[in-house]
Amino acid sequence: QVQLVESGGGLVQAGGSLRLSCTASGRTFSRYTMAWFRQAPGTEREFVAGIMRSGRSTSYANSVKGRFTISRDNAKNTVYLQMNSLKPEDTAVYYCAADPQSYSAYVPQRANNYVLWGQGTQVTVSS
Repeated sequence: QVQLVESGGGLVQAGGSLRLSCTASGRTFSRYTMAWFRQAPGTEREFVAGIMRSGRSTSYANSVKGRFTISRDNAKNTVYLQMNSLKPEDTAVYYCAADPQSYSAYVPQRANNYVLWGQGTQVTVSS
């Protein structure tokens, strides 16, 4: 069973950058489609970015396109989320998630697809 641990959250001023990391235990990390979700107080958890097993294809929410980049290093069992040009509305708890299904044409954006979740890391962007 893969366990996910996020790190890299914190407090940053608007316009700044952060890089989140999610490291997985176990030997099967490369078999998972990975994604980042976020949840602000009083809102539903929303998809931010996802990446296929091989890293060949990625998907982003419209709200973060051009500012965030998801990547993975299967040798290090780690998925990253580079966040640039941060805005106060990016403030949320960010969660790493894993889906054991393989996809050839798209990265799923529904939280229900993802069966493994990290504990979350807080990102706060001040104005």
